[in-house]
Amino acid sequence: MENLALCTRTESPSVPNFSWTFPLSFSAMAVRTPVQRGDATAERYLFVDRNHVGNPASQADWTAKRLVWVPSERHGFEAAGLREERGDEMLVELTENGRQMLVAKDDIQKMNPPKFTKVEDMAELTCLNEASVLHNLKDRYYSGLIYTYSGLFCVVINPYKNLPIYTEQIVEMYRGKKRHEMPPHIYAISETAYRSMLQDREDQSILCTGESGAGKTENTKKVIQYLAHVASSHKARKDHNVPGELEHQLLQANPILEAFGNAKTVKNDNSSRFGKFIRINFDVAGYIVGANIETYLLEKSRAIRQAKDERTFHVFYQLLVGAGEHTRGEFVPFIFKGVLRLTKI
Repeated sequence: MENLALCTRTESPSVPNFSWTFPLSFSAMAVRTPVQRGDATAERYLFVDRNHVGNPASQADWTAKRLVWVPSERHGFEAAGLREERGDEMLVELTENGRQMLVAKDDIQKMNPPKFTKVEDMAELTCLNEASVLHNLKDRYYSGLIYTYSGLFCVVINPYKNLPIYTEQIVEMYRGKKRHEMPPHIYAISETAYRSMLQDREDQSILCTGESGAGKTENTKKVIQYLAHVASSHKARKDHNVPGELEHQLLQANPILEAFGNAKTVKNDNSSRFGKFIRINFDVAGYIVGANIETYLLEKSRAIRQAKDERTFHVFYQLLVGAGEHTRGEFVPFIFKGVLRLTKI
């Protein structure tokens, strides 16, 4: 019996709102083979339009102006052209407004050629620096592409909205494909781990880590959703509404866990206030045969005390939904003020 483990972990507040997923196995880079595409609406959130990337005019502009990245208080980094060297500083001209300024040489970072615009794997960048990574992630995000590879890792930027890239049709697009054959997606990470488990007969792990609100919980759900689809029994695939099927029990356990362990914070309306270690067991044929979820580091103090504009755990509000008007009027003020009394619930 092989296992595939999922773990979620929250990093320090200084980390941007990214989630990182990490597969133990790695597929070598190669030229992508043609894939069967589906819904055009979903495609714009997955595939880069290469017709608008790396055109000759952009390449000529990059070469002529000797474009680089310089620090910016507003944007982190801004594009600028090198004009003149003055000792330990360089005179540069910002491309956005033409303003000239002196910048220390050590603060200037190289810019990649236009052909690397919106690159899917940042390990392919010629100039791998902070400015280029930030620019590539921002460029892809503004184009609706929330997933980007960085070598072994997959960086996810939370779009704070629903995207049509998690349907069964998309699952089938990634099923059986190698990582380099498809655009970046949490499904590609899941598929890589699943196939490596079957081929190598070794346990695999996926770690989701990031700041609160980065999307760790939601991407963990997507991993489970993918595995429940590709590793479910033939009976479950034939009738996905069969009650009691193990795959669906695994998916339906999440709302219960979230009720007791999630709460609204200033950063996230559904913030996990605990860690989860999910172990999914498979038989030799690759079907799901069992699972267990371990929880740890529950923020117990939230049950009796919350910061301003934050709430206690969801379950207390859910309990009051079914209570009478008198009971709700009595207990809701205590919950919102951070004082919780359970003697009459």
